[in-house]
Amino acid sequence: MKKILFVINTLGGAGAEKALIELLKHFPREQYEVSLYVLLDQGELISQIPEHVKVLNREYSDASVLSKEGKKVLNRKIWKRLWIRGAVLRNLPFLLRNTFVMLKKGKLSPDKLLWRVMSDSGQSIKEHYDMAVAYLEGGATYYVHDHINADRKFTFLHVDYGFAGYTRELDKNCYPDFDRIFTVSDEVKKSFVKVYPECSQNTYVFHNLIDQKEIRRKAELPGGFEDSYDGKRILTVGRLTAQKAYEISIDAMKILKDHGVKARWYVLGEGELREKLQSQINRLGLQEDFVLLGAKTNPYPYYRQCNLYVHATRFEGKSIAIQEAQTLGCTILVSDSSGNREQVIQGEDGMMCSLTPEAVSRNIEELLKNPQKCRELGQKASVKLLSEDKDVLKLFQI
Repeated sequence: MKKILFVINTLGGAGAEKALIELLKHFPREQYEVSLYVLLDQGELISQIPEHVKVLNREYSDASVLSKEGKKVLNRKIWKRLWIRGAVLRNLPFLLRNTFVMLKKGKLSPDKLLWRVMSDSGQSIKEHYDMAVAYLEGGATYYVHDHINADRKFTFLHVDYGFAGYTRELDKNCYPDFDRIFTVSDEVKKSFVKVYPECSQNTYVFHNLIDQKEIRRKAELPGGFEDSYDGKRILTVGRLTAQKAYEISIDAMKILKDHGVKARWYVLGEGELREKLQSQINRLGLQEDFVLLGAKTNPYPYYRQCNLYVHATRFEGKSIAIQEAQTLGCTILVSDSSGNREQVIQGEDGMMCSLTPEAVSRNIEELLKNPQKCRELGQKASVKLLSEDKDVLKLFQI
């Protein structure tokens, strides 16, 4: 029986974490002994891990990593981890050097700096594995590279490498040591091999897995919008982070309101920008027009009930939220950015626009005025084959 270890940074309710859970379901328990280690010991999706997967964490919190209370738990944990095995002192030259480089470029990313510290202060796992898989960039990748004993080591990239702020200096050039590097889209692969050209022959596309049948089943369960609004409903699903560019969507909603468009925009997701975004919403008088509903255990009835799904983001790897919207036949509008371009064919199964309030609002207004076009786009989206089960064979065959 083959022994496999997966490592991920957290198990919060985001796309990569959902894709990992779906991938774990594909490993036959009679052939593989699968273990999972969550580097930061936290995340609300832990209850969804398949029963046959052994979770190695000695301590674990199922608090959301994006909620206000969950953030407090996570920050306390991170502070404690700084001092385990002298991790922060061991990495002090690395931290100072890369902090200086970031400040020189005008963008400080504390999370990128701390992944190396979190890796070195992680739980000690002495077992030997046939295969170890780092399922996210950053901490999980560093941990598998530096601290796991395995015959073969693979790593996954879920974001546009350069756009997300990673560098060879932060990675300590670890990627060439991996036997395989999997990216979730062709654009993510192109971005990565620009930085690591020597890894081009060892880098493969491995699409996110989703269970379309289960998504459609859950969409029919009770739930969804609870207000009595009778206008058009716009939906966005995603964490409240800078990557998702919600400030542009809020400005777009203000333009729609000024144009007299009867629509209400809802967002499912949680994150560190909630207070800042709510302040912008209040300042523009959009309290009833742009609604932050928080994270939902079952978001799928909302997809089914909305008139338009909008995903106006700065960059993506491959968005699970877009795949879910396609599965449920939503009319989709996305920003013309990396990741999104690969998922939506302009004018065929969705629409694409530049990431400005004016462009987003103009395209929304045009779509909402044309229900026939919306139906055609949604129908084309619903028949796309999104789950790439053949990609699992890339792991099994190796």
